[in-house]
Amino acid sequence: MPTTKFLPFSIFIFSAAFFLGACNSSKSKEQAKSLTTKVQKGEFKIYVAATGELKAKNSEEIKGPSGMRSAQIWQATISDMVPEGTVVKAGAYVASLDRTELETKLKEAQTGIDKIQTQLEQVKIDTAIELRAIRDGLVNLQFSMEEKKLQVEQSKYEPRMVIQQAEIDQEKSERDFKQLEKKYELTQTKSKAKINEILTSLRQEETKRQRLADLASQFEVRAPKDGMVIYARSWNGKIGPGSQISTWDPVVAELPDLSIMISKTYVNEVDISKVQKGQEVKIKVDAFPDRDYSGTVITVANVGEQLRGYDSKVFEVTVQLNEVDSILRPAMTTSNEILTYTFQDVLYLPLEAIQNDTLAFVYKKLAGKMVKQEVITGETNDNEAIIEHGLKEGEEVMLTIPENAETLTLVPLDPKIKEDIKKKLESEKKKRQEEALKKMKEVKENYQPKNDGGGGGNIIIFG
Repeated sequence: MPTTKFLPFSIFIFSAAFFLGACNSSKSKEQAKSLTTKVQKGEFKIYVAATGELKAKNSEEIKGPSGMRSAQIWQATISDMVPEGTVVKAGAYVASLDRTELETKLKEAQTGIDKIQTQLEQVKIDTAIELRAIRDGLVNLQFSMEEKKLQVEQSKYEPRMVIQQAEIDQEKSERDFKQLEKKYELTQTKSKAKINEILTSLRQEETKRQRLADLASQFEVRAPKDGMVIYARSWNGKIGPGSQISTWDPVVAELPDLSIMISKTYVNEVDISKVQKGQEVKIKVDAFPDRDYSGTVITVANVGEQLRGYDSKVFEVTVQLNEVDSILRPAMTTSNEILTYTFQDVLYLPLEAIQNDTLAFVYKKLAGKMVKQEVITGETNDNEAIIEHGLKEGEEVMLTIPENAETLTLVPLDPKIKEDIKKKLESEKKKRQEEALKKMKEVKENYQPKNDGGGGGNIIIFG
């Protein structure tokens, strides 16, 4: 019984929903049919879009110890570092490096000094004993010489043979004395040379220890001048606490000059032919989306790189900002639109309105019926394309494909006109390239990009 009571109302609701759905469907179809646009005429700008990163054009590097190589310390770990963005004064603390390896070498140097000093004392003692023995021998020989001399004097009344033997004994005693004197001199010379050699080794070890001690003071890195600390970057990413610096590249951080900023960006190899030095750039900083900045392309790399995060080869492009803004900081992400060319008083349409099937065409009404109108397109940007021929300003074309598109008639263009326009476009393109080359020469290349190791090993040459 309750079911019978509510059934008509349910049917009513279902019917209403069906009716509304049908209306909405009909309305959607009607909207799809009415999606049209008009041919516009005016200024047409071509941009190359690329994401970049802010850097200071000029900066001073904060380096770790410069004598690590001579101490045979090839790497050092950053144990502590001030936060990035810290404003420091000249001589202020920036970072400290782990001293474990250095202290081990200091202990080894001290052990070497102690060992050499012990060796020096031993040589001095041995030399003193040896020289003392020679001096005693010389004293004994002096007594012997005196004795032999007396024997010669006493034997003057003896037979000749006895006198000769006494004289021989005296000469032998004198010769032994001179030989021992010479040995004493040589022993002294030898001992001095050995001691000097040991002293030289001692001085070397002491110099080494002093060098290590001086190096230890450099393991606390300080700012060379006033500025804001920005962590350095290497091929392995940003340097910070826990990172390692090498003796070949001991840069810990940088103190950038924020008065002149650049955006370092990479442009796809497909678009790089459009980019030239001197072109204007519209810059947005992701951190401040409500602010716009202008810039100028100051360098375009001739060599392509395969970077991580990019599917194809890219070319480094450097853009210098024209404005100075205290809120800008290095490493901020930028969106760069490089204005490669501006066309004046040209016709253009959204890319969605242009169809391609061996030739370019649009859907438009002609004499009250829908047709496929062939068109000649020129340069394009991300959203629109220039119409070189086939349409007039204000003409309305479809943005969507009509339901009966397959049955529509194609209105072709005169082949002679197409050939003439093609030649005209080639001539204009050559002229634009000459203008770009002239403008490029006017821009001084006063920035030399630093290789920070972000690229891969594959390079190509762009001609």
